[in-house]
Amino acid sequence: MARSGDGTVGKAMDILDSVAKAGRPIKFSELLADSPHPKATLYRFLQTLTNQGMLAFDDSNGTYSMGLRLVKLAHAAWKQATLATVARPFVDVLAAKTGEAVHLAQMESGQVLFVDKQKMSNSFETLAYTGMIAPAYCTGVGKVILAFMTPDRLERALNLQAFAQFTPATHTNKDCLRAELEQIRAEGIGFDREEHERDIISIAAPIITNGGRVIGALSIATSTAHHSLDSLMEYRSDLVETTKRIGEEATAWQFPTVN
Repeated sequence: MARSGDGTVGKAMDILDSVAKAGRPIKFSELLADSPHPKATLYRFLQTLTNQGMLAFDDSNGTYSMGLRLVKLAHAAWKQATLATVARPFVDVLAAKTGEAVHLAQMESGQVLFVDKQKMSNSFETLAYTGMIAPAYCTGVGKVILAFMTPDRLERALNLQAFAQFTPATHTNKDCLRAELEQIRAEGIGFDREEHERDIISIAAPIITNGGRVIGALSIATSTAHHSLDSLMEYRSDLVETTKRIGEEATAWQFPTVN
């Protein structure tokens, strides 16, 4: 929601959020039902956002959806603010070499944002896709980012975890997770032990700049029909070397601080 002092821009952003969260074209009456604004005010904002191309209005069914201008802005922001542009060549090479799915992720507000995925086989599928947000506490990429955060950032991130149980292997409290994070810091890699998705496992490593700041993570994900956690270790050296090279390449870039 818009903060006090954000004024017109903040209110407009709230309306854009409402349309985006609907996940489908949405009618004025639906927006009004959840809006803190009077009918006339909401309509005026919608008209302005539509005129500016931030929203699109379909006359045939009276619905609003995200506009082309917003899509273009989002694409430009994605290219400039994520690791995907820097890491993609390295992701492609690792995926081709292992034959497994490779996931590239960053963290935002304590959650994992998948910014790229390369998959060489159609024999299995993972939940992750580019643009997906997932929990940090039960994903390989999330745990390795948490493990290499500074103590103050780690505390903030841990307080944002829901600890919902997705599978019998999912961490359900901070103490259990902290113990694994210590092990990850010591070994430099982490695993997803079917914690987010049954039958899907991964080995993950952090992406760290030359200055020592964790800015993301890379994982090799596969199904339990293809590999065990032990056999995933054959990819460890390739994974760690790839994350090291991405970290070196990304050092000159100014990415948002992980929080």
